[in-house]
Amino acid sequence: MYWTDLTCFALPLQNEMCLATQQLSKQLLAYEKQNFALGKGDEEVISTLHYFSKVVDELNVLHTELAKQLADTMVLPIIQFREKDLTEVSTLKDLFGLASNEHDLSMAKYSKLPKKKENEKVKTEVVKEVAAARRKQHLSSLQYYCALNALQYRKRVAMMEPMIGFAHGQINFFKRGAEMFNQSMDSFLSSVADMVQSIQVEQEAEAEKMRVSQQELLSVDESVYTPDFDVSTPQINRNLIQKAGYLNLRNKTGLVTTTWERLYFFTQGGNLMCQPRGAVAGGLIQDLDNCSVMAVDCEDRRYCFQITTPNGKSGIILQAESRKENEEWICAINNISRQIYLTDNPEAVAIKLNQTALQAVTPITSYGKKQESSRPSQNLKNSEMENDKIVPKTTVNVPEPEQLIAPGTPIQFDIVLPATEFLDQNRGGRRVNPFGETEDDTFPEAEDSLLQQMFIVRFLGSMAVNTDSTAEVIYEAMRQVLAARAIHNIFRMTETHLMVTSQTLRLIDPQTQVTRANFELTSVTQFAAHQENKRLVGFVVRMPESTGGESLSTYIFESNSEGEKICYAINLGKEIIEVQKAHALVSEC
Repeated sequence: MYWTDLTCFALPLQNEMCLATQQLSKQLLAYEKQNFALGKGDEEVISTLHYFSKVVDELNVLHTELAKQLADTMVLPIIQFREKDLTEVSTLKDLFGLASNEHDLSMAKYSKLPKKKENEKVKTEVVKEVAAARRKQHLSSLQYYCALNALQYRKRVAMMEPMIGFAHGQINFFKRGAEMFNQSMDSFLSSVADMVQSIQVEQEAEAEKMRVSQQELLSVDESVYTPDFDVSTPQINRNLIQKAGYLNLRNKTGLVTTTWERLYFFTQGGNLMCQPRGAVAGGLIQDLDNCSVMAVDCEDRRYCFQITTPNGKSGIILQAESRKENEEWICAINNISRQIYLTDNPEAVAIKLNQTALQAVTPITSYGKKQESSRPSQNLKNSEMENDKIVPKTTVNVPEPEQLIAPGTPIQFDIVLPATEFLDQNRGGRRVNPFGETEDDTFPEAEDSLLQQMFIVRFLGSMAVNTDSTAEVIYEAMRQVLAARAIHNIFRMTETHLMVTSQTLRLIDPQTQVTRANFELTSVTQFAAHQENKRLVGFVVRMPESTGGESLSTYIFESNSEGEKICYAINLGKEIIEVQKAHALVSEC
């Protein structure tokens, strides 16, 4: 250690004085090369030590006993700095580490609180324990921070005081001191003493400022230390393009067993990074470009969300500590997955997209109504053009159920796989394309799509319908499908992943990642979520037949999230298609 070496070099032995002063001079010159993490304002100290180095070289000619003077004025301050100041900082660091560990343990208990069977007494005890642990961690961190600030000044003074004592000892002890130390040296020592005093004044002022700040921070309401204290009305920022904080990471330890580890996560460009405690840098966890993110129910834990890769494969599952953190992480990852961070003004782009999203999820439940409400002043000609885009007109009279769906229309309660995919799955191996294409090449739009949203849904049923001019056909199909399931005691539902892109709707098997159904977004003519049961959602698809005509079918699903979110994603995809068409027309002109 630098201070120990300095003490050894200045051993108060007369027969080694020459060697000690020589080494001391070198150490003074090497001070500026020391890598202090808190290096700040050392320029004056370094220049002063350089001057002291010259003085020590002159004193090298003297070989007189200075053991007592050096022991009292030089060695002792260094030992006090090493054994008192540095030890104090090390102790406070350990206390901060212990407080952090206690906080992690209390957060682990809080994260394990069940969401379904909630025990208010246990929850209150755990919440109080978390608040106490956070307060303790906060106090220990403030003390550690204040000690580090004090050390920043003390370590600058710790070299000055020994050197002043060393110089004064030489002047007072040697008879030749009067010849060596003239008036200019006395004034220099006075200026150094004044500088040391000014540093100490700055230290005291900074310490007082830290004490006031500490009192202000500790005087705040203890509710701010409570996890999810603003759960009713959280202030959520949905325009984030970067995010950092602690999350619980779900790890599989066996076929059916899992563990949760609390780690520090942060985004960097289009990547999700993780930095374990004690690590000097973070490591890559997930490439977020074109990924999808959604809230999920996992092991009866609250505030969980899942990141899914662009090819539809399940990624990592993370847990936030509050509703605010959960939604901000989902919004930030969703913004990053759209590669907004690559634009010139990513913040403005994020704000614009989220404003569009808020407008899209207001009571409007179908694409037709969205278009109609956004253009209330259209003339007759524009209305006729909208008919070509299969945008229904608003009707005052609600059609009869027989007009929407023919009586006796059969209901399909499961999605039937194509024969080739069924055979490939039963072979148990990965499908091989004889033309050398991979599975991901089947849907090339996934690479270039401006929109990719993944939703976990359960297929309830599908049936043919007579019209797609109103969302009432979807509500009637929902009623008939649910009624048929209740009458025939059909409770089994097929869970699948619904991938919404700017070109297609894909139903993907979550186990095999095989696409079970694929619908062009332009063929989806109507979509809506149930007005009361928010998790029910459906859409109508217009498909050409071999006879030359067209058929209409409606598909009904139950979603893990609100159906309006799926409606918004489909609507956004259709808007992207319209913008692309308009851009293509402009390019042709």
